[in-house]
Amino acid sequence: MQLTTPAPRRTRTPRVLRERHDGRPHNLVLALLALALGGFAIGTTEYVTMGLLPEIADGVGISIPSAGHVISAYAVGVVVGAPVIVSLTARLPKHALAIGLVAALALGNLLTAVAPSYETLLAARFLAGLPHGAYFGVASLIAASMVSPQRRGRAVASVMLGLAAANLIGVPASTFLGQHLGWRSAYWVVVGLAVVTMGFIGAFVPQQQRDTSATVRRELRALRQPQVLLTAGVGAVGFGGLFAVYSYIAPITTDVTRLDAGFVPWVLLVYGVGSILGTELGGRLADHALFAWLCAVLVSMALLLALFAYTAQHGILLLVGVFLLSTAAAALGLLLQMRLMQVSGSAKMLGAALNHSALNAANALGAWLGGAAIAAGLGYLSTAWVGVGLSLAGLAILVVSAWLYRGERLSLSLAH
Repeated sequence: MQLTTPAPRRTRTPRVLRERHDGRPHNLVLALLALALGGFAIGTTEYVTMGLLPEIADGVGISIPSAGHVISAYAVGVVVGAPVIVSLTARLPKHALAIGLVAALALGNLLTAVAPSYETLLAARFLAGLPHGAYFGVASLIAASMVSPQRRGRAVASVMLGLAAANLIGVPASTFLGQHLGWRSAYWVVVGLAVVTMGFIGAFVPQQQRDTSATVRRELRALRQPQVLLTAGVGAVGFGGLFAVYSYIAPITTDVTRLDAGFVPWVLLVYGVGSILGTELGGRLADHALFAWLCAVLVSMALLLALFAYTAQHGILLLVGVFLLSTAAAALGLLLQMRLMQVSGSAKMLGAALNHSALNAANALGAWLGGAAIAAGLGYLSTAWVGVGLSLAGLAILVVSAWLYRGERLSLSLAH
């Protein structure tokens, strides 16, 4: 009788354990947490300005619509910084690049906290916005590289949860602090968060191999692809609907809903809860029917903004409206990011970063058009109708994208 040695049992390595490029194991959960912490710092500095808009206006002696330009200055920094920084640094080690971008974030917020005038404040916010999109680009690529292709949407969502958590914790807490200790204190908090993030990334995020084939020309070539440009256009225009309203959420709460200024952090807290749920939802939807859900969520945004225009005068309905808008917006942002990474070919980091350029173009556009409607005497709720128009315009761009994509697929099939 022939004896056979039983095959050794295969043991599965826990999913949280992977191999670094240098051979040492790393913890996936801690690595994603470190990257998400950078998103938390960025989300706090981006959105706390909206919650402190009246205080900033009083502090530097300007009107609230003029203070809205501070939001736009940050957004312009993101729009400019994301493609430029990603293209110029494509060959750098992604681990070191992530740390350097967080350091730049710390510097921009330090300059914001000490800005002596409106003009210097605008310049400081522009500088603070420069590393925003590039950070999310490199962080998303690192996160996606650590998991299987079937889980990339959820891995990127884990990084983006830092941005959502900022709306839940960082923004309300910093807004409360800014209202009681002066608006500058909120930006000192961000400086501290950035320093902690640098330490976490250095300790827990694995080293990444350099992309020696990357060139500025290759990265920027993605900007010539129609699907990349159209998807970015959906974000830049369609997402502006949210910012037309959210940029002025503090005066809407106090002047329209007639609630005390102390209630504003609670409104921002509700926004944060919706952002977390929407980000998690968007990650799961992206791993399934990405384009179909992108269309559905954008339609939902237009409908929710129209509903907000009729319900925001009532306290409880204001909270419900903010919650639903933030959920839809977070899901939309994640879906747009995954779509850009999908259509950008070898320039995936630029695709991920470009999403944040697009969303901050939406930030600038929404804040500007909303401010224009308010300055024209149409009232704060007119911003919701501005938002409906922007969402529908974004949907129109998405329809064009779908039509071209279908034509490209048909041409490809005929060629074969």
